Amino acid sequence: MRDRFIVSCEHGGNEVPDGFRPLFRGHEKLLPTHRGCDLGILPFAKRLARDIDAPLHPATVTRLLVDLNRSLGSQTLFSEVTRNLPAERRAEILARYYHPYRRAVTETAGELIRAGCRVIHLSVHSFTPVFAGTVRDADVGLLYDPARQAEREFCLRWQRGIERADASLRVRRNYPYRGVSDSLVTSLRTLFAAETYLGIEIEINQRHPTGSDEGAWEKLQQALVAGLPDRRGAARS
Repeated sequence: MRDRFIVSCEHGGNEVPDGFRPLFRGHEKLLPTHRGCDLGILPFAKRLARDIDAPLHPATVTRLLVDLNRSLGSQTLFSEVTRNLPAERRAEILARYYHPYRRAVTETAGELIRAGCRVIHLSVHSFTPVFAGTVRDADVGLLYDPARQAEREFCLRWQRGIERADASLRVRRNYPYRGVSDSLVTSLRTLFAAETYLGIEIEINQRHPTGSDEGAWEKLQQALVAGLPDRRGAARS
């Protein structure tokens, strides 16, 4: 069985599609913040997909319109900008942006699994350096389901690989969020067996992609790719 990677980026941009811009009058200041997107992360997702020869699913529509990384029943699926819209307007947003994105990622994973591959899905995100007054003490977080042995072992190997590539980096597992919290990968785990699908979320501290030290950000990106186990779809023994 061959390992094949998929890269997705659910919060890659802060674009407001034509036809929805009037909704954001008075909310414009939110768009260039973490509320609007995962700051600075889409270029890395593109680089990662290129370096490991993986299909890329990038989302550029702002999460303030609809959060592609939340389930349909989530209270944060829609933001304060859109949650009070009429039901038919919210259904339109789902039909145009939410369902096509999630269906595309699901279909890519399914096609590879049916072809006899084990899929390693890397969902790329960033997190704020300070939350609720608390400084988050990690450069990178790797999120996974502890009950799925392959995910647990993969993230442990990746953590060690990153730290070998750059010992200055602080890498934590299931931080700053739990790997079983509502997300695209947790949804796909319900569709695909643990033996054929690994859903891993990468969380990068925003102080790197948005900071002034471009050299440090470049070094971190190199370490993430260099430390990645089983890259380039190598055959597994």
